[in-house]
Amino acid sequence: MRRLVNSTYISLDGVIENPHHWPASGPDGGQGEAVQTELLLASDALVMGRRTYDGFAPVWPTRSGDPASDRINAMAKYVVSSTLTDPEWNNTTVIGTDPVAAIEKLKNEPGETILQYGFGQLTHALLDHGLVDEIRLWFHPLLVRGGGVSDLLFREGSLTRLELDTVTKLDSGIVILGYQVR
Repeated sequence: MRRLVNSTYISLDGVIENPHHWPASGPDGGQGEAVQTELLLASDALVMGRRTYDGFAPVWPTRSGDPASDRINAMAKYVVSSTLTDPEWNNTTVIGTDPVAAIEKLKNEPGETILQYGFGQLTHALLDHGLVDEIRLWFHPLLVRGGGVSDLLFREGSLTRLELDTVTKLDSGIVILGYQVR
C-alpha cells in the first residue's frame, strides 16, 4: 500500500492559512527547498482540497526548469471539489464524490508516495479513516494571530495519535517535525 504524507506550514500559534503571505524566516541556504524537493521527487501523486488547488494552480504551471517545479507539474494531481469541473492544471483529476473511497483506492494502486499539502476538511476526513501515514509540520518561528478557527490546524474532531519520527532544524529557524500516524 502506498503512503500518504501531509506536509503543512504552521506558525507557532497554530495558523496554517496563507503561509505565502508570511514574512521570510531568514535565509536557510536552500535547506527548505531541498527538503521539499526530496519529498516531491519521492512522490508521484498530489492530493489537494479545493482551496489548496486554487492557490497552487495559478502559480506552479508558470514555473519550470527546476526539479520541484518540473515534478509537481508532471505528476498526477487529484483535487477534491464538488464545484470544479474543468481543471486547467495539467494531469489534474477532480474527485467530486466520496473522496475517502477515491483516495483509499489510490493508496491501493501501485506507485510511490502520495503527497498532500494543506490541512483542512479533507485531511481531517482522511485522518478519521486511517488514510494519512505521516504528517510533516513545518513550524515557522512567528506568531500570525489568525483571524478564526478556519485558519488554525487545531479543530474539533477525533483523537489522532502521532509518534515523532524526525526533527529537522533549518538555519532560518524553521523546525520540521515528522510524525507517523498511529
